[in-house]
Amino acid sequence: MSESEPMPATSALPQSDPLGLFDRWMAEARASEPNDSNAMALATATPDGRPSVRMVLLKGHGPDGFTFYTNADSRKGEQIRANAHAALLFHWKSLRRQIRIEGPLSQVADDVADEYFHSRARASQLGAVASDQSRPLDDRATFVERYRAAEERFEGGEVERPGYWTGFTLSPERIEFWLNRENRLHDRRLFTRDPGGDGWTSTLLYP
Repeated sequence: MSESEPMPATSALPQSDPLGLFDRWMAEARASEPNDSNAMALATATPDGRPSVRMVLLKGHGPDGFTFYTNADSRKGEQIRANAHAALLFHWKSLRRQIRIEGPLSQVADDVADEYFHSRARASQLGAVASDQSRPLDDRATFVERYRAAEERFEGGEVERPGYWTGFTLSPERIEFWLNRENRLHDRRLFTRDPGGDGWTSTLLYP
């Protein structure tokens, strides 16, 4: 759109059903993104407000929220235990779209964590057993040795999910959709969950 062309006078973002809109955008991202369309930035913070952010993979989503899995003894796990609120960011460059999500976190049930853990590749399961995630490592050979020890320990049998490996679900209180427009005249809509969690209120935001 050039400066002489009229700017669209209506938003392309619907006013209701943010979870349905997320489903549609995620489906389109799966079809267009070459790698990890379910990758999202996860921001956590210490009790005194010091933030930390990293990329994780979305492994489930629905009316209850957005679920990812991790080592709960890692840095992010410790921050989640101390301050169970977080923010997610999806950025799909090929689609020129972003989604920001904020809300509290809750740990998934043990049977849910077990089911997902055992759906992973066996090598990934063994890696989770061998890794003290986020802890100092003296030499990579040490990690390789621990991995091989885990292989021997569980040879011929099921890999036991470590107690520290689990999942967390973010229950959304705010969801913002960002749609690129030319000349940085972007389209943004914020959904805020109503008190009681029965519905959503939405509003457009200036870009």
